[in-house]
Amino acid sequence: MNVNFNGYGENIATFIANSTLTETGVPVKITADGTVSKCSANDSFCGICVAVRDGYAAVQLSGYVKVQTTAKLALGYTKVAAAAGGKVAAYDSGRALLVIDSTATEAGIIL
Repeated sequence: MNVNFNGYGENIATFIANSTLTETGVPVKITADGTVSKCSANDSFCGICVAVRDGYAAVQLSGYVKVQTTAKLALGYTKVAAAAGGKVAAYDSGRALLVIDSTATEAGIIL
């Protein structure tokens, strides 16, 4: 791709990381006051964990982000949810997000 969307509308907040959250690049959900955890399959997610350290997680809540996918996503506004293994998948009851680019294994989305 000849263009780059990195940094577009990026908004990151720090949360307490639940013990289930040990890796970056995964969709997360709010599980308690100010606390996020790794999503389970079909969970609607609030953002993508971009850093986790010392019991805290930096979560990207808006803007362009690359995510791992279970399959190629349709471009444009597509309903998605968390999938097994910290990935994202198309899901009819999911959250509609703007898919900018997609391959069989990853997609660039705007949260």
